[in-house]
Amino acid sequence: MKRYFNTTGYCWPEMHYIVKPLRGLEKEIYQLIEREQYFLIHAPRQSGKTTLLHSLVRRLNEEGNYISVTFTLEEAGVPGITEKSANRKMINALFDASTLVLSKEHLPPEPETFHNKSLKDYLVEWAGRMPKKIILLIDEVDSLFDNTLISVLRQLRSGFTLRPDKFPSSIALVGLRDIRDYKLKVRNPEDSLGSGSPFNIKAKSFMLSAFTKEMIKELYSQFTRDTGQVFSDEIIDLIYNYTGGQPWLVNAIANEIVVEILKEDYTRKITKEIAELAKENLILRRDTHLDSLLDKLQENKVKHIVTSVISGEIQDFNAFDNDLQYCRDLGIISSDKPVKISNKIYQEIIPRVLNYGLQENIGEEGDLVWYIKDNRLDMDKLLRAFQVFYRENSEHWIDRFNYKEAGQQLLLMAFLQRVINANGRIEREMAVGRGRTDLVVHFGKYRFVLELKLKHKHYSKEKSYAQLSRYLDTLGSDKGYLVLFEPASSDEITWETRIKWEEVRYNYEDRIKYITVVEM
Repeated sequence: MKRYFNTTGYCWPEMHYIVKPLRGLEKEIYQLIEREQYFLIHAPRQSGKTTLLHSLVRRLNEEGNYISVTFTLEEAGVPGITEKSANRKMINALFDASTLVLSKEHLPPEPETFHNKSLKDYLVEWAGRMPKKIILLIDEVDSLFDNTLISVLRQLRSGFTLRPDKFPSSIALVGLRDIRDYKLKVRNPEDSLGSGSPFNIKAKSFMLSAFTKEMIKELYSQFTRDTGQVFSDEIIDLIYNYTGGQPWLVNAIANEIVVEILKEDYTRKITKEIAELAKENLILRRDTHLDSLLDKLQENKVKHIVTSVISGEIQDFNAFDNDLQYCRDLGIISSDKPVKISNKIYQEIIPRVLNYGLQENIGEEGDLVWYIKDNRLDMDKLLRAFQVFYRENSEHWIDRFNYKEAGQQLLLMAFLQRVINANGRIEREMAVGRGRTDLVVHFGKYRFVLELKLKHKHYSKEKSYAQLSRYLDTLGSDKGYLVLFEPASSDEITWETRIKWEEVRYNYEDRIKYITVVEM
């Protein structure tokens, strides 16, 4: 069977191009299993967790030293489910999963005989019958709610002292979040996870990392060995830059190139233009992975952090750390500093989605001829038109906007996006603490650099000119736009004084920069 780049479900080596599932964790995980320890593995959705679990189960069973099963608790992840019903669903899920990977003599008891008993009782009965130690890998643990989550963790903890003869010798809990964050799932203030955690017997917690550039190279080289078609080092660097190594994106962009664009013609060269087109197609099509990510944008914890990234300023210090960790667990925010969107594709699609309704309702398509002539974009004319639009419509639009605190920046991005869609793209540089949003608008062979800032009372023109000049230097450019927004209207600041346009010749470290200051 011809292998392919998988974007649905977990990966099998016989069917898919696949990175080593344990990604460097093999030695540590095996050591924990040998020491009969309990541990956690967490990572964002579609990062390879399920592939890791099935690969590990398969390997452990083939080696013959253990009896191993992975199963999911997803069916018990229903708000308000009774403890009795949850136990029954979990027992059924474990038995069904076992029938797929274990021989008949190693199967757990028939679920019907445990109709009114707990998951712990079931595991005690099963372990007591088995000639070998049981390694249990439990997926989607953090899909459970409230008392169900607490009950499961306490059952596993109470069975810990019975291992290995009367309970699984090693258990891994797998999900989006680390154990320290499970308490955030408990919504009833009267419920408690107890002293620290009812799973305080865990030895270690692993975060499954994104693919490194070397992993992507190995993944794509498998395809090259099969077909002869090459992903060059230049293309791999580009794809790594787009995806940040997010596993689903790495597979999806390769599949888009090979299957959708090149139609599996392995004689054609994979170029930068093709990789760019693949990236744009993923953004525009918004496959299931991207849609599920974007659904999270409506959650307050995500909204808080994404707003801070777009505006460059922390909105609420008190909630920032917890919300940041949540967004990192979801894979929306990078794990390093400064705090920013985790990869270029997410960074591109999130603002587009947030301002999509604005794009659809700003002006008419016929307006575009006023800003584009001979395939060249007139950025001065476009920004002057935005000043007029902003004066007439900003209060109306921003008041209706779900991300009000970043509304000015998103409104301008929407205004730009509807024009540059004709033959261009926007690159965004956004991070918490920068106090600004940097945009590079590519249109045809031309490039325009914009820096967006809120004009707070401590705003400094000199500092802003220097910031933009440094950014221009990194791009090898000497011309840019500084777009300044008043953070709020007031009786003292009228539109007549807010709307300004100024051309500045700024000397930055003996290099002249030409800055157009656009205020509103």
